[in-house]
Amino acid sequence: MKVLTMALLLAFLSGAVITDLRARIIPNSLALAGAFTGLLLAGILPDGVGFLRSLGGLALGLVLFLPAYALRAMGAGDVKLMAMVGAFLGYPAIFEAALWVLLMGGVLALAFALRRGVARRMAGNLREMLFSAAASVQIRTLPSFSAGPQTVARLPYAVAITLGVAAFLLAQHLEVHLI
Repeated sequence: MKVLTMALLLAFLSGAVITDLRARIIPNSLALAGAFTGLLLAGILPDGVGFLRSLGGLALGLVLFLPAYALRAMGAGDVKLMAMVGAFLGYPAIFEAALWVLLMGGVLALAFALRRGVARRMAGNLREMLFSAAASVQIRTLPSFSAGPQTVARLPYAVAITLGVAAFLLAQHLEVHLI
């Protein structure tokens, strides 16, 4: 991935971080403009990932994070932001980038919980969700978290996405891979 493409991706992600921190929202217009830019660059740049790989990355970025949205662990804007990232990175790079994002999300969530003094409650919520999911599997139903534990705090996940993508790009440059 060339410098122009990386710079534009990081610019879109920075915009998402700013709006997520200020208003706890990622505008659809930002995610859509970023996805369109990623698809366009992938298709026209000679060293781009190619339009079809970009489209595949967009679709996978969306699909990989939809379960987190369904479980209310992530907002719709975060899912659309990952689709945008997929448009820039393409298939199959979105898989490894998603792992970096999840890793950064976990680290940030733990730091966030420790700083706010709610780590014990967060661990209890996690334990309750896991036991509920395990019980659902035992009785062969889908887990339901609609009446789940009280939310400890809301993490602006655009920060985790941005840090995870930046870590992925750095790791790619250094030829370090998680998978």
